[in-house]
Amino acid sequence: MRESVSGHDARDEDRQARAIADRIRREREDRGWSLAELAARSGVSKAMISKVERCEASPTATVLGRLSGAFGLPLSVLLALAEGEGERLARRLEQPVWTDPETGYTRRTLSPANGGQLELLEVVLPAGVRIPYPASAFSFQHQQIYVLDGELEFVEGVRSHRLSAGDCLQLGAPADCVFVNESGRATTYLVALTRRA
Repeated sequence: MRESVSGHDARDEDRQARAIADRIRREREDRGWSLAELAARSGVSKAMISKVERCEASPTATVLGRLSGAFGLPLSVLLALAEGEGERLARRLEQPVWTDPETGYTRRTLSPANGGQLELLEVVLPAGVRIPYPASAFSFQHQQIYVLDGELEFVEGVRSHRLSAGDCLQLGAPADCVFVNESGRATTYLVALTRRA
């Protein structure tokens, strides 16, 4: 039974990796961009983008953040587009979960993938992990962070915010940001996103 579950998980991860690779390629091609142009706009090397599109490398959270920023899409929208359109109800067992292969950071899309105005994400940031995102990843969305469990340091440009369970932070103007968990246990938080007008 255990082997079949792990085999199922591996197939699901492979399917998700292929869907993400295909979506990144489609977003680039829909804009008429070459690999070099996407590399210049995102700060991700042409070689890495090529490997991601060919499903030869799993993109990290930082790489996906840079690519989504270049496309002008929230990361959650990019991932939702990769998963396809959905219903108005997103059941827990059917919610897409993406895991950063480098850090073990997980991002669960709670909202139905139907193009709604509000998106909710549940993030688990392992102990000792830092996830940087460029300002471009925040330039087209309003965002709030609500800590469910643990502690989170959120570095927003030159400001640093220390958040504990129950704290909610509304992000300011777009800036380079870093999500940091310096504690000895995982931190779980919600992210609420809406697109900027």
